[in-house]
Amino acid sequence: MPYDPSAFPPFAVTVDLVVLTVRRHSLCALAVRRGEPPFQGRWALPGGFVRADEDLSQAAARELAEETGLCVHDPSVPAQDNGAHLEQLATYGDPKRDPRMRVVSVAHLALAPDLPAPRAGGDASNARWAPVEELLEQGGYGRDGEPLAPLAFDHAQILADGVERARSKIEYSSLATAFCPSEFTVGELRRVYEAVWGVALDPRNFHRKVTGTPGFLVPTGGTTTRQGGRPAQLFRAGGATLLNPPMLRPEV
Repeated sequence: MPYDPSAFPPFAVTVDLVVLTVRRHSLCALAVRRGEPPFQGRWALPGGFVRADEDLSQAAARELAEETGLCVHDPSVPAQDNGAHLEQLATYGDPKRDPRMRVVSVAHLALAPDLPAPRAGGDASNARWAPVEELLEQGGYGRDGEPLAPLAFDHAQILADGVERARSKIEYSSLATAFCPSEFTVGELRRVYEAVWGVALDPRNFHRKVTGTPGFLVPTGGTTTRQGGRPAQLFRAGGATLLNPPMLRPEV
C-alpha cells in the first residue's frame, strides 16, 4: 500500500528549555510567566513551537535567544559573555500534556555562568531566575512573597529531569565548568558543585581532586582577589570531556 500522510493525525512539535545557572550560591532555573492561554499568568519553562524550516537544535537556540537574550556557546571558540552550553535532554509526548492540541516537546538543557536578570520576549510577559527548589514546590510562598503554583504543562517534570541530568553529568564530565566564567578559581568551581549537588564539600579535598584530574583544569598563570582574601590562582577548562577518576556525588 502507498504511504498516505492523511491517514495519520497531525501534531505539533515544540522545544522546552531547562536553563540553569548558579546565582548567589544557589542553583537557579529560568522561568517565564506566560502571557497567553493556556495557563496564562503561570510560570513555565521558556520554549515554543518548532518552525517548518528549522531543525530541533536551531529551534532551541532561537527560543533561547528570543526569550532570554542568551546565545548558544560554540566550544571551539572562546566563551562568550552571554554564551550557554546547550544539549538535548529528553522527549515528552503525553497526549494530554497540552490542552490546545497534540504536542510533542523535545526538551533541551542549557547551562550558563552567573548572568544578570533576563529579558522577557516572545509570548512571555516576565522572566526571572528562581531557585530550582522553589519552582518545584507546590503551595506556600516564594522568596518574593508570591504564592507558589505548579509550573505550567508538564514543566515541573521536565525541570526535575534537567536538574538530575546536570547533577549526574558533573560527576563524570567537565560540564561544571559551563557554569563558570572563562577564567575561574578552584573555589568558584567548588561552589558550582555545592550549588548543583546541594551539599558542602571539603575545600582541600576538592582542590586536590580537581587539580589532580588529568585535562580537567589548566592554569592560566594569573590570580584574582575577587573572592576576597589572598590572591587565588586562575584556571580555565581543559580539553578533557570525561573525568577519570570521576567526581563522585556525596551521599546525602
